[in-house]
Amino acid sequence: MLKIENRTALRRADKPTVVEMKFSDSFLDEVRARLPVSQVVSRRVQLKRAGREFKGLSPFNKEKTPSFTVNDQKGFYHCFSSGRHGDIFRFVMETEGLSFPEAVERLAGEAGVPMPAPDPQYERTVKERLGLMDALEAAAKFFEQALRSGTGRDALTYAEGRGLSRETIAEFRIGYAPGGRDTLKNALLQKGFSEAQLLDAGLIIKPDDGRPTYDRFRDRLTIPILDVKSRVIAFGARALAPDAQPKYLNSPETRLFDKGSQVFNFARARGSAFDKGELIVTEGYMDVIALHQAGFKNAVATLGTAFTARQMEQLWQLAPEPVICFDGDRAGEAAAARAVDRMLPVLREGHSFRFAFLPQGQDPDDLVRSAGPSAFSAYLKNAMPLIDMAWRREMRAGAIDTPERRAAFEARLEALLNEIENVRVREHYRREIKNRLFELWRPQPRSGRNGGPGKRNGAKPARREALPPPTAYGFGTIVALALVNHPWLLDQYAEEIASVDVTDKKLAALLAAATKAIHDDHAISRDALIAKLRDGSNGELLDRLFLESHHARHAFLKPDMPRDEVEEQFTDMLYRWRALPTLSREIAESAEVIADMSEAEFERFAVLQQEVASVGLKQDTDDAAMRDAKQRFQDMLARLKSAPPAKGRRRQG
Repeated sequence: MLKIENRTALRRADKPTVVEMKFSDSFLDEVRARLPVSQVVSRRVQLKRAGREFKGLSPFNKEKTPSFTVNDQKGFYHCFSSGRHGDIFRFVMETEGLSFPEAVERLAGEAGVPMPAPDPQYERTVKERLGLMDALEAAAKFFEQALRSGTGRDALTYAEGRGLSRETIAEFRIGYAPGGRDTLKNALLQKGFSEAQLLDAGLIIKPDDGRPTYDRFRDRLTIPILDVKSRVIAFGARALAPDAQPKYLNSPETRLFDKGSQVFNFARARGSAFDKGELIVTEGYMDVIALHQAGFKNAVATLGTAFTARQMEQLWQLAPEPVICFDGDRAGEAAAARAVDRMLPVLREGHSFRFAFLPQGQDPDDLVRSAGPSAFSAYLKNAMPLIDMAWRREMRAGAIDTPERRAAFEARLEALLNEIENVRVREHYRREIKNRLFELWRPQPRSGRNGGPGKRNGAKPARREALPPPTAYGFGTIVALALVNHPWLLDQYAEEIASVDVTDKKLAALLAAATKAIHDDHAISRDALIAKLRDGSNGELLDRLFLESHHARHAFLKPDMPRDEVEEQFTDMLYRWRALPTLSREIAESAEVIADMSEAEFERFAVLQQEVASVGLKQDTDDAAMRDAKQRFQDMLARLKSAPPAKGRRRQG
């Protein structure tokens, strides 16, 4: 018989959990009838009456003009900017990250509608589950006390050595499991818990050979794993001895703990993730705890690198596009590649994932401690969309230098597309892949460093763009982004970069700051350069260029592009920019006297015409004057093509 004074959770037995409870339509309708949608929504959205409806700014997207409507008569809300639609239960789920049963329980209490009574069998199950939670709660308290005692001195030193403050240790209820064989078991048996309960809770192990049970966690730093209601349901434990295996040990699967359905730190991160609209996903407990202490309260971890559909749904409850953080080594790349296959089938409108790869050998904990929160934030802002991750994976899967290999590449992409179950998302992916393949396969003129024709390499062709658009601001933007993403370019192209004339003051200041930082530290890395620029007055513009400028999508500006391809395309871009004004002037002068050209001069005119077309004349531009001039010039060329002059006539004196 359990001692009642040690069974605090039994006081909750008269309020059973609703995790698996089913609700009748009449019960849900009664709650809806007592709570107008506007009453529930107005807690988060400032509503104004507009006829029979209410209007307000969307809680799901940032907007200046209201597109969110509420209709109490029809009992629903609708957000035109995001397409989200639902009743009061759906609204609470989407704005607070609650499950459906939790939303029902919350709103039923607010409406004063009694929860339906469970059947006797269900009530017995609830009491058994609460008994296991009591045992786990008692274990958490035991571990916390052990950490503060003399026995846990080494464990406390280790935790503080990882940079954790006493406040963080207390907030996450970090503890210490003593090294004795049955220290925890004996302590909990004395409190009235049964051996069967400790086995069911995963706290002790029963050997197959009939020997006595013993503690699962011994000489380890313990970290409680909480459910969505902040109740202890399992533990993660980190070995303290250097040679102990495994380094991290989780509780086994129990009636309370399903590893594939849990997300570590979900309950704590929920509020911050909703406020920011962002969620950070790491691979380990210590990463989450370190990020939380550094101010990233919206961090969680999956219990293992294999994402399950259930975990992805939980992550989406907190943010529409969680950022998954991986180490920037081969293991991290491989984990991200595996994650792509699990994510594609469950994608839906407005919900996806992004990937942030950290410096090789560093996890979020290491990066925050060594470089500070701003450095970690920089990686989050430059996270790679899922479509880019899938494309890069298949590009790296094999060469595409023969027709057969290119066909195999397309077949792999088609197989990925077929994995996407959502029809609308699949079609948009298909269009994007089609556009990328068009850009990849279409013939591109290639130039040598001095403007001469280059030889097409038989190796894997790079994705090429016609660079740059004929605007000074666009050219300056590309040079600035190239320098930030590839600081080593300054060593080889210092003279060319110094001669860039940027009239926009903010862009010129950004380029000057980047150049100075590289001059001051020739070995500066991309990440250190970005962090330095963000700390100054140029950070806002840099972030805007990364996020909003369409030039940032050029292949050679990507940080992971091979050095030789970056150099080749950067050189080509400089040549195109320098050559275009000269060529345009030459052809215009030639066109004025075309009627008097010799055959050789006319052939020169044709060559100039082709060169102008190849260096960007066909590119779109944001400069209206350049756009008008380009159109007039193209019209002139069209007239010349339709009525070529008689050859053999020479220009007069």
